[in-house]
Amino acid sequence: MTVTYKFDFGIGPAPDSPYIQVLPDTLYNETAGYGFEGNKRISSRFREEADRLRSAFCIPLDAVFKADLPNGCYTVTATIGDAIAPTSTTLKYGPGRIAVYKAVTSAGQYAVHSFTAKVTDGQLRLAFSGAAPRINALEIAAAKQATTIYLAGDSTVTDQETFPYAGWGQMLPLYLKADVAVDNHAKSGRSSRSFIDEGRLAAILEQIKPNDYLWIQFGHNDQKPDKERATEPFGSYKEKLAVYVEEARARGAIPVLVTPVHRRKFDGGGRIIDTHGDYLLGMKQLAAELDVPLIDLAAKSKALYEQLGDEPSKALFMWAYPGEFIHFPEGAQDDTHFQELGAIQIAGLVAEGVRELALSPLHLYLRGL
Repeated sequence: MTVTYKFDFGIGPAPDSPYIQVLPDTLYNETAGYGFEGNKRISSRFREEADRLRSAFCIPLDAVFKADLPNGCYTVTATIGDAIAPTSTTLKYGPGRIAVYKAVTSAGQYAVHSFTAKVTDGQLRLAFSGAAPRINALEIAAAKQATTIYLAGDSTVTDQETFPYAGWGQMLPLYLKADVAVDNHAKSGRSSRSFIDEGRLAAILEQIKPNDYLWIQFGHNDQKPDKERATEPFGSYKEKLAVYVEEARARGAIPVLVTPVHRRKFDGGGRIIDTHGDYLLGMKQLAAELDVPLIDLAAKSKALYEQLGDEPSKALFMWAYPGEFIHFPEGAQDDTHFQELGAIQIAGLVAEGVRELALSPLHLYLRGL
């Protein structure tokens, strides 16, 4: 069953069919299949403009809008603006994946943002935030020929759930145009071995289709000594990575290897200390042996950290003062995991790698940020 929604947000005269009017008190219920998740911080204005879709809007302060949908890929198109005031809106979908980040319009300006989201649990969840957020209209339609990027990796890639923690896979949609969806299967603490043994690769292989992508980044936890995760750089590590490559190719999908992003560890001369060692060489060897595209995120992240320097680079990671973030009242000092700013920049390096490889046709779907 194909479901298409067209929503017109805000008070004022009812919109013409097929648009559905959404008011601040339009709360989600299973019968309707759409609505806001609570309305404590949602308001609305009507600016008396000729175009109903632009004159009416909701102000969704830290609000979530939900719509029930059959599982699949959907193109989401959001119209954002205000006739008399500047706006700034961030829009996330699913488990915190950023599609629109601090998008600004001036007074009287309207912007249309489109992205493709993959629904896997029967519901699309859109979270709004920002200094002056607006939502005028929203269209959700099945994406007929969407390409999906499946991500297999660890905590530096995964969809982190506790703000401001973020994995780079969470931020990747920000760099992609519509018709490319991200399905992030990365999970904290996993290695190339445990990801397979837990059935996580099998879950990807059940869904992946020809011309989709499987991006693979492991290494952080392959170094751990426990038998559930440990691999040898030039032995079992390469053997496990080869399984991902071969299984993707067997289904007509395109594998891409991504060297593990560096930890923030500087020597006395302001240079990054490599904590991955032979795992980087092992992945590069396999890429050459099997002719697999490789994004050297280790090299790219090293250059970024060294360009910033020891102290400034903390802003990319989960370094926080006591009381700075509500979920970390005692603060944090983490040189492995990113906060949103860092994850956005690392995702940008990955997108840069796609462009450098001219990975066809994916490089044509990169946004010029």
